[in-house]
Amino acid sequence: MTTDPSNPTAGNRTASRKDEHIAIAEHEDVGFHRTGTLLDEVQLIHDSLPDMHIDDIDTSVEVFGKRLRVPLMVAGMTGGSERAREINKQLAAEAESFGCGFGLGSQRAMLERPELTDTYAVRDVAPNVLLFGNIGVVQARDAESAALRDMVDRVGADALCVHMNPAQEVVQPEGDRDFRGGLDTMARLARELGKPIIAKETGCGISHRTAHRLYEAGVRNVDVSGAGGTSWVAVEMKRARGTKRGLGELLREWGVPTAAAVAFTRAAGMQTVIATGGIETGLDIAKAIALGASMGGMARPVLKALGAGGPEGARAALQRVEQELRAVMLLVGAPNIDALRKSPRLYAPTLERWLSLANEAR
Repeated sequence: MTTDPSNPTAGNRTASRKDEHIAIAEHEDVGFHRTGTLLDEVQLIHDSLPDMHIDDIDTSVEVFGKRLRVPLMVAGMTGGSERAREINKQLAAEAESFGCGFGLGSQRAMLERPELTDTYAVRDVAPNVLLFGNIGVVQARDAESAALRDMVDRVGADALCVHMNPAQEVVQPEGDRDFRGGLDTMARLARELGKPIIAKETGCGISHRTAHRLYEAGVRNVDVSGAGGTSWVAVEMKRARGTKRGLGELLREWGVPTAAAVAFTRAAGMQTVIATGGIETGLDIAKAIALGASMGGMARPVLKALGAGGPEGARAALQRVEQELRAVMLLVGAPNIDALRKSPRLYAPTLERWLSLANEAR
């Protein structure tokens, strides 16, 4: 559903919806029930003689010109409300201190009501963090490139995620219905924005076909947000009534698993591949990197840690992931992330079948 930026009630509805999303994601059962990430079908090979000190392992990576201590981002979740402001400030400050990236939630509310910009503003607490802006491809289609660049600049983002979420929208009671022009919008922004754009899914993954279409349109960066983590169809199902709720129940398990989406997008030639969607541990990140990811991203686990333990809880969650990643790198004999990318691995049959789709398309 497109909205009129001059209509303040549109921004109010969007902000209210974001608060509902936060509460549902934090407290309700909105995970996939049967569909997994398929990262469990990636087997890294154990090295009994790693010949290194665990403290000497280099977990750092460079992404969009910024050095991260760990190949991890706190993925975009929210914005547009007072509760969102608090969450963004707290988590961005932790990301700054920890040395990982941070993503803002959809800035649609900010486009509709510029006075909500402050709910996305984190540079005062995170001046150096790798920061990703966020807007839906439908809203981007209906906005001038200059207006979107201004939106990015007002929050000081290093890149803009342009999210694709048709499955979520068709279940959302007030969701968009017209998805025409999405690929042309991606191509336009890749040419005109003047900042990197990241084609981002929202829990349903990116197929090999979509990855190749994006690449041909000039897109070089993706956030796969694959199936197996939070189901945003399930989030909207919790808000819906009647036939919409039934549609959500039908489509709850829809999507391309995270492991397959990472492999598809890397095979398509993408330069930056962010693995989100069910990433919960350092082992998950290690497997995603072995498949071709540049970094991993987590949203709901960090949000829940923040809710349970405040900033200290979020910090502990990030530190746990780093410790796990470092241990896995030791156990495969990888002194740095480049070596981890080249580490030997095996794939189980279900993931092999998914990956055969990309081979058949060549």
